[in-house]
Amino acid sequence: MAIATLLPATTAFIQRAPRMLIGAEWVEAADGQTMPLRNPATGEQLCVVPRATVDDVDRAVLAARQAFDDSPWSRTRPRERQNLLWKLADLMQRDAELLAQLECLNNGKSAAVAQVMDVQLAIDFLRYMAGWATKIEGSSVEVSVPLMPDQQFHSFIRREAVGVVGAIVAWNFPLLLACWKLGPALATGCTVVLKPADETPLTALKLAELVQEAGYPDGVFNLVTGTGITAGSALTRNPLVDKLTFTGSTAVGKEIGKIAMDSMTRVTLELGGKSPTIVMADADLGSAAAGAASAIFFNQGQVCCAGSRLYVQRKHFDNVVADIAGIANAMKLGSGLDTSVDMGPLISARQQERVWRYIEMGRDSGATIACGGEQFGPGYFVKPTVIVDVDQQHSLVQEEIFGPVLVAIPFDDEADALRMANDSPYGLGASIWSNDLAAVHRMIPRIKSGSVWVNCHSALDPALPFGGYKMSGVGREMGYAAIEHYTELKSVLIKL
Repeated sequence: MAIATLLPATTAFIQRAPRMLIGAEWVEAADGQTMPLRNPATGEQLCVVPRATVDDVDRAVLAARQAFDDSPWSRTRPRERQNLLWKLADLMQRDAELLAQLECLNNGKSAAVAQVMDVQLAIDFLRYMAGWATKIEGSSVEVSVPLMPDQQFHSFIRREAVGVVGAIVAWNFPLLLACWKLGPALATGCTVVLKPADETPLTALKLAELVQEAGYPDGVFNLVTGTGITAGSALTRNPLVDKLTFTGSTAVGKEIGKIAMDSMTRVTLELGGKSPTIVMADADLGSAAAGAASAIFFNQGQVCCAGSRLYVQRKHFDNVVADIAGIANAMKLGSGLDTSVDMGPLISARQQERVWRYIEMGRDSGATIACGGEQFGPGYFVKPTVIVDVDQQHSLVQEEIFGPVLVAIPFDDEADALRMANDSPYGLGASIWSNDLAAVHRMIPRIKSGSVWVNCHSALDPALPFGGYKMSGVGREMGYAAIEHYTELKSVLIKL
């Protein structure tokens, strides 16, 4: 066992007084209420944070509104927005180990993996978005205006910041998801109110400190901690919010979308997934098995695009499943501070119980547990599990479990694989494992998902838009598509 030593700064941050950022001030909740955070690896209380009230959220939104309309931020030039994002990314790089340790303690994931994955990807994304700040363009248009044939016109199209952004993020990648919202918002000149997940606000709170240190004007970035039912709902319903961006469950996202439509608030929703991993007969089977295991067991399976449905061409099915089961059985579970650990705990007792119910549902229906199928504590651990002998229409196949549970089904031919891959209410990601490029290119346009990976899974890059078809959401994160979602188009016609 090799337990990483906590930085003094990590311990000090956890022990600090519970505060959240509204305008220029670090404040308690209006009524003084707090809520506990627990370490998923032990189940013990880690610290407390403010439980924001509706009034707290409204004050944060008003601060963001005033910063957008009236502060120097509204007149900040693209180069200055670019440089501020670079500065923020540099500060995150400086504090990368601290951020990773906070993510580990609060979320349960490996601190070492969080530093090279979550934190570094967030830094890379902010630097990528900084470049877009100076490249937001409009266009000039030669118009006809047929009702005024004798007049001359000059016409152009502007792309302008959408305004106040209400951002609500999930608990599985707390820092990275926050930066996915913050990067394009700040690059385009928006202001932000961020509501992190109830369970995992610590890296967002540290991020707020770094935003201040980078030199952003007061009110440009505001952070409220609290429950979804109170703080999240208040942010969703506030009429001063111009755009809502949410990452989380499909059920909650649908409710946010309905509320947003009542006021025509712009909305981006990155929701659930049940992503297929398709292993063709010609694939490198060893690489495919290792890739499929990583696709479902990375981050304890708590990944929206996790490869939770495995389809293998029938003649290789048993061998591939056996290889994945071997990988799963060899994985060491424990605290994310232990550098020898392969997989950490689930986020909460509630999530552990949810995942366990699905495993028991499989057992009760006659499915075969090829490996895993156990839970233990202290902490919220579920062993990596592979389930076979399951019908395509079973809840295990159709519903998002959000844990380290893989359901494997054989297929006979390409058409069979595509039919089952698309037989899902979700469409976030999919992977194809094959060396037959002709077959791969036939399959890619027929798979109904926002991302298709070939001989890899869940590989992300800041330049590639990320989002889903069907119940997996509306809109895209990352890439230039994100800039489009944080801006409005304005047509201008000048009669000369």
